Amino acid sequence: MTAVISLIVNGKPRALEGEAPLREFLRSLGVNERLVAVAVNGEVVPKRRYAGVVLRDGNEVEVVRMVGGGSEDRGPRVRGRERQTVSRSPKGRPGTAVRPPKGRLQPAKDPRPLTPDPRPSEVVIVGAGIIGCAIAYELSRRGVSCLLLEGRRLGMAATNAAAGVLAPLAEFRRPDALMRLGLASLRRYPAWVERLREDVSDIDVEFVVNGVLRVAFDDAELTELRQGIAAAAALGMELVELDATLVREVEPRLNERIVGGLLCPEEGQVSNQLFTLALSRAARKRDARLVERAPVLGFRTSGGRVVAVRTPEREYACDALVMAAGPWTRPIARKLRVDVPAYPVRGQMLALGRMVTPIGRPVWGARGYVLPRANGLVFAGTTVEEVGFRIRTTQRGLAQVRRAAFELVPQLRHAREHFSWAGLRPGSPDGLPMIGRLPGWENAWAATGHFRNGILLAPITGELLAQAIVEGAPGEALAPFDPARFGR
Repeated sequence: MTAVISLIVNGKPRALEGEAPLREFLRSLGVNERLVAVAVNGEVVPKRRYAGVVLRDGNEVEVVRMVGGGSEDRGPRVRGRERQTVSRSPKGRPGTAVRPPKGRLQPAKDPRPLTPDPRPSEVVIVGAGIIGCAIAYELSRRGVSCLLLEGRRLGMAATNAAAGVLAPLAEFRRPDALMRLGLASLRRYPAWVERLREDVSDIDVEFVVNGVLRVAFDDAELTELRQGIAAAAALGMELVELDATLVREVEPRLNERIVGGLLCPEEGQVSNQLFTLALSRAARKRDARLVERAPVLGFRTSGGRVVAVRTPEREYACDALVMAAGPWTRPIARKLRVDVPAYPVRGQMLALGRMVTPIGRPVWGARGYVLPRANGLVFAGTTVEEVGFRIRTTQRGLAQVRRAAFELVPQLRHAREHFSWAGLRPGSPDGLPMIGRLPGWENAWAATGHFRNGILLAPITGELLAQAIVEGAPGEALAPFDPARFGR
């Protein structure tokens, strides 16, 4: 049976019976390919490549009719909009500018006038993942009305790709600025969770400070782990070194080949889905609004300000704009002629169960990690794949996740696989998130590029960006993460 895939075509969802070459898809629309330009995931596709480009689940497609020499083309009209595109290197990072096809791209007129939103919002936040919801929550606490616009469903993009590990030290290889930001965010979690319990008492976000255990299978891996002790000490964090015997006293079911490890008692975990849901509900209790399945088609601007956001159904006025759409931030920001070089990094995960939970805390190895969840399942992850906007699991990726999980906890070989999933996390060229004002715009902001740390960094991102919006200028703490750094 052919699997049905979902596309976003000119801003609207469309189902397709299986993957299809772009040329075949255009023919199914009754479109003359000679009279249109096509962009897939924000990049214009040369006509010579139409037969070789295959549309896959999650792709965003824009079909734009061509107008040459200033006169109107008499070919078929297809809704679309003008784009500026940026190429990617083979690994998906920003490359050089690509010129659009010859001729002038001109959006076709929509015969239906957009319905203006009867209740203008002070701040429109594009993206209702954990970062967007954290910003909305903090703004609402400051008395600022805001609107969350989500092209899909709440928390089902980058946020859903996460496991919920709260570990600012991670693999000890990240820039100091990011580790310090992560630690500051981790230490905000208890207060945030306590406030959320008061705001939405029916949601348990499963926050627990149970420590994260990092393990090594040989002396080389152990030496690399020990290098993190200095990094932790510089941040004022405690790392406890364990030999092989102590590792198995802490977690008896770990692989007997493990030669040692490090335990960080301050780190822990949270349910990324429930935490995001709680943030959303708490913000809405303070008059914030959420509109799902509302992809952004464009903006209305005046001078150096964004004054409205356009979706397929409505136009929403705004006093300020925040782009927090994960890897989709880049194509959305291009509509304002700004390059925010976030790119998608796919992560695949497995949920294992049908046994007594064999571990009591997140366990991190060189090739993957496992962590227990409150429902008795064990989550195993994750892959790091730069494959564009392909949101799907693969046999190869899940096999990699299984090997890493079974290596850490051999008992998991006998577990039942309850479900698997994939998501796209927003990477950035230098490994740091992009949080701050969009260059060239007085009232537009970005919060993306958090990669695998979006859950951890949600509280600090929400606080710092909400403060910057209210005060009209980013604080000193956001300086290392200024989106304008890539244009310098």
